[in-house]
Amino acid sequence: MTLDIKICGLKTPEAIDAALDGGATHVGFIFFLKSPRNVDVETAAALARRARAGGAKTVAVTVDADDAFIESIVTLAKPDMLQLHGGESRDRVREIRERHGLPVMKALAIREAADLAKCVPYLGVADRFLFDARPPDGSDLPGGNGVSFDWQLLATLDDGIDYMLSGGLDPENVAEALAVTGARGLDVSSGVESAPGVKDINRIAAFLKAARAADARNGSRT
Repeated sequence: MTLDIKICGLKTPEAIDAALDGGATHVGFIFFLKSPRNVDVETAAALARRARAGGAKTVAVTVDADDAFIESIVTLAKPDMLQLHGGESRDRVREIRERHGLPVMKALAIREAADLAKCVPYLGVADRFLFDARPPDGSDLPGGNGVSFDWQLLATLDDGIDYMLSGGLDPENVAEALAVTGARGLDVSSGVESAPGVKDINRIAAFLKAARAADARNGSRT
């Protein structure tokens, strides 16, 4: 199975090109005003066209967004997938999925083993999960905080649950993350930045190179 890698929070053509050049399978756009990675819909639409032309799938990330806002994103940016990173209920996820006819990835915050049970209500509704670290106390951001959780917790997860691993990943620890979890999807944002919201082209390249090399090593052992 191919390792999916999403570079998230992109705002510039240069960052899109770096993701494509390194072999990212997905790129993500953040539509959340409190985030330093927030991008307006028109800019995201242009970047999404660039990404699709390069063969990557596009993911629109929202946080408890209303119907009108999601509709504008879908209409203009035409994402391949919607990522719901707020407190959306099972019914809300189903409603959004059915309304727009797009696959939905539900993000869940993880800090301890009991947090993995959060995925149960969404089984059969969400197409994929994103397991992110629970935000530090006082943070206004549900993701992109540069913190990780204990990856060993995922050893208890049912093998049939499809997820992307997120939270504190960077070029230096991605090989360890893959070795511990065997994840088939990775999501990185702050770990490839020089400052909050500022993507570092060299770190994007380094992350993708390290992830692909680790995936190849893990595959050769199985």
